[in-house]
Amino acid sequence: MTGLERFSINQMTVKQLSMSELVDACLELGVPGVGLWREPVAAYGVGATAKLVRDAGLAVTTLCRGGFLTAADPHGRAAALDDNRRAVEEAAALGTDTLVLVCGGLPAGSRDLHGARERIADALAELGPHAESHGVRLAIEALHPMYAADRCVVSTLAQALDLAERFPAHQVGVTVDTYHVWWDDAAPRQIARAGAGGRIHAFQLADWTTPLPAGVLDGRGQIGDGAIDMREWKGYVDAAGYTGSIEVELFNEGLWARDGRQVLAETAARFAAHVNPPGPAADRPADAR
Repeated sequence: MTGLERFSINQMTVKQLSMSELVDACLELGVPGVGLWREPVAAYGVGATAKLVRDAGLAVTTLCRGGFLTAADPHGRAAALDDNRRAVEEAAALGTDTLVLVCGGLPAGSRDLHGARERIADALAELGPHAESHGVRLAIEALHPMYAADRCVVSTLAQALDLAERFPAHQVGVTVDTYHVWWDDAAPRQIARAGAGGRIHAFQLADWTTPLPAGVLDGRGQIGDGAIDMREWKGYVDAAGYTGSIEVELFNEGLWARDGRQVLAETAARFAAHVNPPGPAADRPADAR
């Protein structure tokens, strides 16, 4: 299939596939990259996973996820730092240079967003040099504001960049995810800002469909099913100088209930049609608003 040169499938999109089934399906469909998750990697074995994808010639575009760095108590903070150091080392072993960070929500009983964000910065000051020593970049992912309380107090690209820019770009940058930023009319300017600083470390896609499911975590829609103009957002990151892989990361119970190979084939086809179609229209410029 043409149009897949930059396509990467995030493992969560087809989590019903085993690690070996995922690799086989990628080879069959001509998918060049995979974004891996720590839990299935641990179950299969870090070394075994690294060998599997390396032997298959697949690029590991990111590892998800590190983060959850907002604990206020010393024990929680130390545990989070230890876990993130391990995540960095796993990313290096898998051959990816990007660890995606979901930074964490408010601690129980807290209403202090500013304090939580400062604890993230304190953690990054320790984790950034460790990541650099392993050839890994930390990529802060801004999550939609509906997740601010329990998953991520970083809700906009501007907030993510305000944190990242305290550190060298080769240590800390951002993940641009359409699902989380499409609503924000400042996001195109922030993408340009990130690109100028060399801080777009990952680009992920999911569509916005309604109604959202109970719990909202698994509401990420298949490409082309929702409200987001994927080509527009690809235009913004392209104009900002990003030339890397583009991951499709979908949390969707309906997709998980289907045959994983069929879902992967559908996702690749949607990517080719809605994100990277051949021909002059694919080069449509996108002005940063």
